[in-house]
Amino acid sequence: MNIRIGIVVSEFNHEITFAMLEEAKKLVNEYLTSRITYICFVPGVFDMPIMIEELLKKKNVDTVVTLGAIIKGETSHDRMIANSTAKLISELSLKYNKPISLGITGPDMTFEQAEARIEVVSQHAIHTALQMTERLRMIRNKKIKNKRSKITVVD
Repeated sequence: MNIRIGIVVSEFNHEITFAMLEEAKKLVNEYLTSRITYICFVPGVFDMPIMIEELLKKKNVDTVVTLGAIIKGETSHDRMIANSTAKLISELSLKYNKPISLGITGPDMTFEQAEARIEVVSQHAIHTALQMTERLRMIRNKKIKNKRSKITVVD
């Protein structure tokens, strides 16, 4: 099952996000059935939805991975950015019927906390994108009979 991945990376907090991208690329290279078709950079996490939408329109993108770091400042701005972006991303996933994985650390996170999560968040974002794409393909291609006694588990 060939899975074509678009990645959107925030340039803000690039010390973290560019390292996240390297981790993500390493993991994708381990899978023979997946490849990255686009890597797009945006100024910040808040700017991701419009780029994600453009990728979702592409026929050679099956899933999108987001990579970003929202660091806590002196105000609650980080929460507003995180909540707004997460909501828009989930709406785009439903609109285009393609999975988008949330590889964004924060809010309420220090730089050191985000740095410590580079590997785990990046890997989780790639695994989630691949698993959701595979599971959606399975359920979309499965002919499910309407019988009460039959339960289909997609895992």
